[in-house]
Amino acid sequence: MPSWKSGSHLGVKLVTVSPNNYKYNLPSIQGLYILFDAAKGTPLMLLDAQELTARRTASSSALASTFLSRRDSETLLMVGTGTLAPYLIEAHATVRRYKKILIWGRNRDKAQAICDTLNTKMDVQITRVENLEKGIKQADVVSCATLSATPLILGAWLKPGQHIDLVGAYKPDMREADDALMLKSKIYVDTPMALKETGDLLIPMTKGILDSNDIRGDLFQLCQNTRKGREKKEEITVFKSVGHALEDLVAAKMVYDTHC
Repeated sequence: MPSWKSGSHLGVKLVTVSPNNYKYNLPSIQGLYILFDAAKGTPLMLLDAQELTARRTASSSALASTFLSRRDSETLLMVGTGTLAPYLIEAHATVRRYKKILIWGRNRDKAQAICDTLNTKMDVQITRVENLEKGIKQADVVSCATLSATPLILGAWLKPGQHIDLVGAYKPDMREADDALMLKSKIYVDTPMALKETGDLLIPMTKGILDSNDIRGDLFQLCQNTRKGREKKEEITVFKSVGHALEDLVAAKMVYDTHC
């Protein structure tokens, strides 16, 4: 995943994604990121790609939430207990004043461990929920980061005014949300490549349920104010991210400028 800014910096990420690494108590995403001087070609810094990816992904979701979630959102639900979960919780908590944060995961021990760790670092109470449907019905914002191949979040469970942050389902045959959810939501993406890379969009588009005109905008357009985000309190919004190399470069340059 290369990216560059002419005359400034360029970066390349070498990364592996191994979904079965939970069997070995290893992260599913591993790799390295190298930052170069774009004018001279000099290597400047070597970064842990897992840490870089987790932080920039969570930051992108939080940034999107500033445009798409309700300002008065009080409850966040985190679906998934993988590497990204604590980063997403902390990032989302920087843009909204949550009174309650919930965590759901198939592995109850992992969900509780995240609660225990974050409760020592954050001012808001974080608790584990047993029932995903009940958790979603309580939440104002739902952030989902899993390796699920079939939908976990169903449109039938949603309530008006929610914002759904979909971070997993990084392959065309994977999805975290069902067709009903997509049909009742205003959909935004981090990059147009999402329409080709994730089953959350590609599968309903292949079935004729969605088309490209149903995508209201991307993160670049939201930041540039060329597309509107949330316009009504009761509407449901979705942000689907697949990652962008520019996010890696910006994050790496930020680290370099701060510490080097």
